[in-house]
Amino acid sequence: MADTSSLTLNVYKKDDLKTVIATGTDTDAKAIVKGLAPGTVVPDGDYVATHTDPAGTLTESDAKDVPGWTVPKQKAPAPTNLVVTPTADGATIAAGTTE
Repeated sequence: MADTSSLTLNVYKKDDLKTVIATGTDTDAKAIVKGLAPGTVVPDGDYVATHTDPAGTLTESDAKDVPGWTVPKQKAPAPTNLVVTPTADGATIAAGTTE
């Protein structure tokens, strides 16, 4: 396998191979796609990736389909500093602040 550590990894939407939406390297920062809503299902090939040579010696590689993924939904934080105020027939419960 060829050494790709000095190449730039570019990610494009499949229908726009002129606009790089994420860039990085294979070994360090990686290319990070941002701005998708939680629960978004990205199908295989919706994004494609190429390698480019920052030195300009090599031309851009052929595009390869990026495997699909689902953006995970984030879980709300658990309540903290719960405050209970007893009432005549139960209680009032509130989450306090962490200040």
